[in-house]
Amino acid sequence: MKVIGKDIQRVDGPALVKGKPVFADDIRLKDILHVKILHSPVAHAKILQINTDQAEALDGVVAIFTHNDFKPHYYTTAGQGYPEPGPRDMRILDSTVRYVGDRVAFVAAETLEIAEQALKLIQVKYKELPCIFDAQESITAGFALHPAEGTSGIHDIDKNIAAHLDAELGDVEAALSESAHVFEGTYSTPFVQMAHIEPHISLTWLDNNNRLVIRTSTQVPHHVRRIVAEVLDIPVGRIRVIKPRIGGGFGGKQEILNEEVVGAVTLKTGRPARIEYTREEELFAARVRHPELVTFRLGFDENQHLTAIDLNILEDCGAYGPHALTVMSVTSQKALSMYKAPNIRVNGDGVYTNLPIGGAYRGYGAPQAFFPLESLIDEAAEAMGIDPIELRLKNVFQVGDDIPIAKILGEGREGFPMVLYSNEIAACLKEGRELSNWETIRANQQSGRFRRGIGVAVAGQGSGIPGIDMGSAFIKMNEDASFNLQVGATDLGTGSDTALAQIAAEVLNVSVDKIIVYSSDTDMTPFDTGAYASSTTYISGAAVKKAAEACKLMILEQGKKLLQTDDAKIVNTDVLGSDGQSISFSDICIKSFYTDEQQQIMGIASHLSYDSPPPYNATFAEVEVDTLTGIVRVIKLVSVTDAGQIINPKMAEGQVEGAIPQSLGMALTEFMPFDEKGRMLNLDFNSYHIYSAKDMPELVVRFVESNEPTGPYGAKAVAEIPISAPAPAVTNAIYQAVGVRIKHLPVKPEEVLAKIHLED
Repeated sequence: MKVIGKDIQRVDGPALVKGKPVFADDIRLKDILHVKILHSPVAHAKILQINTDQAEALDGVVAIFTHNDFKPHYYTTAGQGYPEPGPRDMRILDSTVRYVGDRVAFVAAETLEIAEQALKLIQVKYKELPCIFDAQESITAGFALHPAEGTSGIHDIDKNIAAHLDAELGDVEAALSESAHVFEGTYSTPFVQMAHIEPHISLTWLDNNNRLVIRTSTQVPHHVRRIVAEVLDIPVGRIRVIKPRIGGGFGGKQEILNEEVVGAVTLKTGRPARIEYTREEELFAARVRHPELVTFRLGFDENQHLTAIDLNILEDCGAYGPHALTVMSVTSQKALSMYKAPNIRVNGDGVYTNLPIGGAYRGYGAPQAFFPLESLIDEAAEAMGIDPIELRLKNVFQVGDDIPIAKILGEGREGFPMVLYSNEIAACLKEGRELSNWETIRANQQSGRFRRGIGVAVAGQGSGIPGIDMGSAFIKMNEDASFNLQVGATDLGTGSDTALAQIAAEVLNVSVDKIIVYSSDTDMTPFDTGAYASSTTYISGAAVKKAAEACKLMILEQGKKLLQTDDAKIVNTDVLGSDGQSISFSDICIKSFYTDEQQQIMGIASHLSYDSPPPYNATFAEVEVDTLTGIVRVIKLVSVTDAGQIINPKMAEGQVEGAIPQSLGMALTEFMPFDEKGRMLNLDFNSYHIYSAKDMPELVVRFVESNEPTGPYGAKAVAEIPISAPAPAVTNAIYQAVGVRIKHLPVKPEEVLAKIHLED
C-alpha cells in the first residue's frame, strides 16, 4: 500500500504547531456576552426562592436565567444514539439541586468580571434535603432523588436505580457448584476526571438568516444540534454546529454540557454569547468516570479452563444518569468478551448519589471491568499453580469463536451475534513477555527497602457500537486532481482527519496532500454519530473508503467516455485504455466541468456495521515499592496492541502513549475526595495529580501484525484499547514485589505499608 501504514504528517499539524487560530475560542465576535453559571453550594436542596434584583441592577448585566424561565422539560446530556438508552432526568435549570455544582442560575453580562460579580449578588433560599454520598446506601435510602413526573427511562425511581442490567447464559450457579476451583473478589475503581487541557467552551451567535450558530469544543456535533433543538424548542434546521480543533476530550466532551445555556442567551438577547469553564468548574461541575464496585466469581475445571463467570456491578452515576446504562453495559460486555466460559451472568445497578455526574471517559466502562477481572485472574493463577500468562492463553477467545454476550447485551437494546475474525492476543503476550524481562524479574529474590515486581494484564475493547454507530462521507474531485473530503467524523486530537485522508488517498492512488479534509460542521458535512466508542477509523473510515471507491469508479467511467472505449483501467492517476491511449485525472475533471460529459465527479457513502471487532492489548508493568513509605513507582511499562492494520503508526503510538498516563493516574495518583457535605476538595492540578512527563516510566510501545477482514484495509480501533490494562498490571506487579493485593483504586501508600507490616 502507498500511504496506509505510513507515518504521514498530520493534515492539521502545521497549523497546530504554528499556533494558528484553530480552536473553539480562537475567534473574536463583536458585541459578545459573557456567561457564567451559579453552581449550587449544597448537595441536595429545594430552591424556595431566588432573588435576582441586585444582580439585574448591576451595570453591564444583560440577562439572568432561573428555573422560572424554562418549562419543565427533561432531557439527557449524553451525546449518543437516539432514542437515548439512558434516563431523561435533567432540566436546563431545575427547582431542585442534586449535587454541589448543579446549576442554579446563569448570567449574561458585558464582561466576564461583571458576570462573576453578578453571581455573588443572586440571593437563593434553599431547603436542604437528605443526601446520599455512598452508592451502597442509595437503594435503601428511603427517599428518591428524582421525581416520577416528567422524567423517563429511570429503572426504579423509589430505589434510586437509574439503570439495571440482568443477563445470563447457561446456569452459572450450577457450574460454580461443580467447578474444581472457585475464586471470588470484590474490587472498586474511583472517581477520576478527564482533565483535558482545553476546558469546555462554547460560543453562539445568529447568522444572517437568524439561525443559531454554535461553535463548540465537542466530540458529538450532530448530537449537540439535536439536543439543543429539543431543549430550546427550535427546529433542527435552524441550528448549525461547528466543531473546530479540540484541545483534548477523552469522552468528557461526548456531552451537551453548556451549549444549550449559551444558545438560550443568544436566542433571548440576539447577541453572541460565550461560556468557558474554569479548571475548578471542570473538576466539580463537568463529568467524571463512574466509580464501580465490582464482584467477580470465576469457576475453573481441573484443567484450569473457565466454567463460569459471574459478574455483579454497582455503579455510582452521581446526581444524574446520562451514561448510566451504557457505561455499565460496556463494563459487562468487555469483561465477558475476553475469556471463554460456557456459563456467564451479569447483574448490575447504576444508582444515583448526590455527587458529581458520571459521564463518558476513555474506555467507557472497560477500565472498571479489567481492573477486577485481571486482578482475580492473577489470584486464580497463583492459587492453581499456573503461570498467569499461561492461564490467560488457556482461556481467551480464539479466531472463529462466537462471543455469546454480544447476542444478548447491546447498549440499551438487544445485541447482535458476533464472530471473532482476528485476535492476536497471544502474539501481544509473547512480545510483551520478551520485552519486559518477565522471567528474570519474577525469579529475582526480593529483599531490602526497595523491592521490584512485574505484573501483566490484558484487555479488549470494541470498534464502534454494532448496529448503532453510523458514519458518512462525501468526496468530490477538483481540476488539479485534488479531492475535497467532507466527513461528519470528529477529530478530537486523535488525528482522525489524517487517518481518513490516508484511506481516501489509498483508494484514489494520490498522495495525502491531495485530500483536503473538512469535518464536523452540521451544515457542511454529512451525519456522523461522533467521536466515541472507538468508532472513527472502523466506522467512518469504512464510509470514506466506500465514498472514495464510488468516486474512483466515476473517474474510470468518465475516462472511458472521454477515451471513447469500453475497456480501460486506472494506473496511478491516469485512465489507460486498452489501445494505449490515456487521460489524466486532472484532464478528466476539467473536461467533465467545462466540455464533454459535464458533471461533478464525486462519491457519497454511509456505513453501519453489525460487527465490532475487539482490538486487544497486553501490558507488562515493572514497579518498585518502597517498603519504608509504601510509595509505588512504575519503572517500565510495555504495551503491545493488536489493532488490526495500523493506518498511521506514529499517530497510533501517540494514542497508546496518551492512554497509559491516564490509566496510571487512576491507579496511583488521582484522588477526588469529598467532605461530609459532598464538596470536592481537590479543585486544581496542585492537589488533583494527573500524571505528568516527569512521572512517566520508561515506555515500550509495540503493535503486532494483524488484519481485520471487516475493517477498512484491515483496521480495528486503537483509541481506547491501551487504557484498561496498565492499572491492573501495576497492582499485579505490586503483589509480585511485596505480597500486597490492592483491590481498591487508587493505590494508597498507607494501605500498602500497613499490609506489608501485616504480612511481616
